[in-house]
Amino acid sequence: MSNTAAAPPSQDMPPKGGFSSIRYERRLPKRGPSGLAMFGILGGVMGYGWYRLYLGLDERRELEREKIWSRIHLTPLLIAEADRDEYRRKCAALERERVIMKDVPGWEAGKSVYNGTRYVPDVIANVPIHQQPGFKQD
Repeated sequence: MSNTAAAPPSQDMPPKGGFSSIRYERRLPKRGPSGLAMFGILGGVMGYGWYRLYLGLDERRELEREKIWSRIHLTPLLIAEADRDEYRRKCAALERERVIMKDVPGWEAGKSVYNGTRYVPDVIANVPIHQQPGFKQD
């Protein structure tokens, strides 16, 4: 028999007092703001956004009011400009009528075709050439 057969087999054993406990729970460091803080920040950002939206709507309303009043104040100027343009066109049309009808006896250029004394303004329509009858496109 050999020497090793007489000795009891050796076995690894825990140390006296046992092994230390194994920590298996999650021990992550706390990162970032709490949920309540995030909710508060979000509420502040949304409140600021609504405030800026309200200011923008106020400005848009003011610009619309300014545009309306500028149109009201410019109306007499635009009417006067239209009257001047109408007078210029009427004088040009009268001169064209004189040149075209110079050979017709008894024709008075600019005489009204109506038999009354009531003023009837001329209707001068500026029709683009491509919409006039007889216009041919190539």
